[in-house]
Amino acid sequence: MRARAPWARAGIVAAIVLAADQVTKALVVASIALGARRRVIGGVLSLVHAQNSGVAFSLLSGSEAVVVAVTVVIVAGVLAFFARHPRARLLWLATGLIVGGALGNLVDRIRTGSVTDFIQLPHWPAFNVADASITVGVASLILILGRGGSAARPG
Repeated sequence: MRARAPWARAGIVAAIVLAADQVTKALVVASIALGARRRVIGGVLSLVHAQNSGVAFSLLSGSEAVVVAVTVVIVAGVLAFFARHPRARLLWLATGLIVGGALGNLVDRIRTGSVTDFIQLPHWPAFNVADASITVGVASLILILGRGGSAARPG
């Protein structure tokens, strides 16, 4: 069972991220009209209802098949790396965040052809829970790999 523990932890994180992402997007779709904005914290945070058929900063808009294919390749690469280093310290967390976020946005793309974004900060494009999880996961992965080869070190 010990050998499966990192995979179980990564799977739990991915499932939590996927569920949180899909629930929050459903709440936004049900309660905020497309294009509408609700200020939550003055000029610092707003909830919006936006649809994005591209990736970060709306890149590749209208290229759903390409975006889906690239997402699948990236998820496969992250999982392959994790399979080679399952005991690397906190790699399970980075993997779960990246995979859960990627799957959250992939579900939207397959179901509706676009992703629901709803978190709006000043001077930044709207994003969602999946996007935030991917960003934190990638940053964590960079920190893990930046520790001088610690990816192979258990922890």
